[in-house]
Amino acid sequence: MSETEDFLNAAEEQQIVNAIKEAEKNTSGEIRVHIENHSEKPPLERAQEVFYQLGMETTAARNGVLFYVGVSDHTFAIIGDEGIDKAVEADFWNTTKDVVISHFKEKRYKEGLVEGILKAGVRLKEYFPYQDDDINELPDTISRG
Repeated sequence: MSETEDFLNAAEEQQIVNAIKEAEKNTSGEIRVHIENHSEKPPLERAQEVFYQLGMETTAARNGVLFYVGVSDHTFAIIGDEGIDKAVEADFWNTTKDVVISHFKEKRYKEGLVEGILKAGVRLKEYFPYQDDDINELPDTISRG
């Protein structure tokens, strides 16, 4: 098995998907998680590249969020689309990132992602509240590179 396959087991992946579904009940924002083994690029740069590869810029309100994990590189990044960046303060993602990283340092990867995703949903609710006519614009599944 590859490191990305060993990173989370099936039950942990399902808990992360459930966290995405739960977080998206608070917000019209769309949350994705991408896991890959290694990249030569810095994590933020690679996350931006993956963001576009996944078509996350296609949401109506430009409010997609990507949690990017580089397994063997021990890297993590969280980025939001331009709609979010235009609406929130510059350090908006710092507290969410800190929560995830604190769990990752203890090798509690699932817990870090679940808590970070739920926190992102709560934080996004202020700027992008869930609407009655909201549709799920992006898959809730975990993507792999």
